[in-house]
Amino acid sequence: MLSSMPRQWITPSRSLLAAATLLAATPLTAMDLTKLDLGDPHLDLIPRTHAEQSRIADVVALTDDFSATELYEDKPAGAATIRARTDTEAFSQHSPNISFEQQLEFKLGNGLFKKLWVFSPASTLASDGLGPLYNARSCQRCHIKDGRGHVPLDAGGSSVSMFLRISIPADAPAHMSAVKDYIGTAPDPNYGTQLQDFSPPGMAPEYSFSVTYQEIEIALSGDETAKLRQPTYQALNLGYGPLHADAMLSPRVAPPMIGLGLLEAIPVDDILAKVDEADANNDGISGRANLVWSTEYEQVMLGRFGLKAGQPTVHQQSAAAFAGDIGISTPLFPDPWGDCTIAQADCRNARHGDGDTRVTEIDQPNMDLVTFYSRNLAVPARRDLGDPQVLRGKQVFYDTGCISCHTPKYVTHRLSDRPEQSFQLIWPYSDLLLHDMGEGLADHRPEARATGREWRTPPLWGIGLTQQVSAQAGYLHDGRARTLLEAVLWHGGEAQTARDTVVELPPADRAALIRFLESL
Repeated sequence: MLSSMPRQWITPSRSLLAAATLLAATPLTAMDLTKLDLGDPHLDLIPRTHAEQSRIADVVALTDDFSATELYEDKPAGAATIRARTDTEAFSQHSPNISFEQQLEFKLGNGLFKKLWVFSPASTLASDGLGPLYNARSCQRCHIKDGRGHVPLDAGGSSVSMFLRISIPADAPAHMSAVKDYIGTAPDPNYGTQLQDFSPPGMAPEYSFSVTYQEIEIALSGDETAKLRQPTYQALNLGYGPLHADAMLSPRVAPPMIGLGLLEAIPVDDILAKVDEADANNDGISGRANLVWSTEYEQVMLGRFGLKAGQPTVHQQSAAAFAGDIGISTPLFPDPWGDCTIAQADCRNARHGDGDTRVTEIDQPNMDLVTFYSRNLAVPARRDLGDPQVLRGKQVFYDTGCISCHTPKYVTHRLSDRPEQSFQLIWPYSDLLLHDMGEGLADHRPEARATGREWRTPPLWGIGLTQQVSAQAGYLHDGRARTLLEAVLWHGGEAQTARDTVVELPPADRAALIRFLESL
């Protein structure tokens, strides 16, 4: 629970207020967003015709018939849907609509995703450059079987697949000056942008991760109860001096990898159409777009990826993870020491893996393979979606207002260079916008336009297979929820009304709701 954390975990209110008023405080409206020319520079688009736009509006309209399944509902990723497996490989399959040649690219990307990096110097030049300070030795170590990470299995256990982001209040950068309500932050001067708990022999790690839980019992209708885990986090054994007095930390568990290329292909305008910052329709839901800087395209773009929508593209998200999580340099983020700060001289002066023909520790052709792999991890098909209990659970999901944030479906762009993601009807159950989730889930750490109480609506496709893929996986941004019901009960803020409705539901309807989620 963030409110019970040591002082350095709490964002001082005066610092937040100062940061929030650096730019005009007028809420950004959908009209303001269109003036920013966000576009989709990462996509080679074929414009939709007027007739197609009309068809799309009909297809994505919300249903009011829960007596049977909708057309194509069994294929949440359209032609990129894969048959649902019953083993731990359910999230590790390639989209079935990629070509035979692309399957080779996918397999090469998979090899790089699983690659265990080693310290420099090493005889394996293609794999050296790890860290020196790092959170994991491979992408797969965090995204377990391409699914979610998990919390440490005991109080003193390893935090691989979970870490702490860190920042301090600062002025907004000049290149974000056109974005209203942008909250400026900067890296901690001693520890950078995230805390790393692994290091080579002879070099101190940055910290030891600690989480403990207090159980809270929640009364439900029908004499049922549920127990929630309220976490308390600590950064122990700091290796490079104290944290900044205003340091803001946020616990993060790695999210699943499936369907990312399809999320990237949703038109910006379709996402912005859901923005309602001033709650003009008085439904209590105020979806906000996160606007972030694209290092690749050198412009402001819509944030789609990461738990607070802090990254604009799959490629930038992947490159940032190599730099921050593994300490591997890329053409987009070329510092060979990863997230090490000027204060960490041993890390900066250590041998790195960027001195050979690769130039950076992973070069652009290999980054392209990792990006292709990440874009084309298939979404499993729905299961049992015609079951009467599942259909009832779907109606409960709609009636309780869950779809106000968890938008069921979209049609992706027509793309000339990515036919596997082009013009697909998809069912991610997310608006990809930011929502205030209440004090219980607040981390008190802003990220671009996201406040310390806001999180991106996570896509729900595949969520019913989460613990099949990794038995220890949890839900929410920090894995605190052990079950889907616990995840629902942690909802607050804009989702408080929906959460309270679930608490008061007849037990049979509550069970149907969970059964529906398990079918996704």
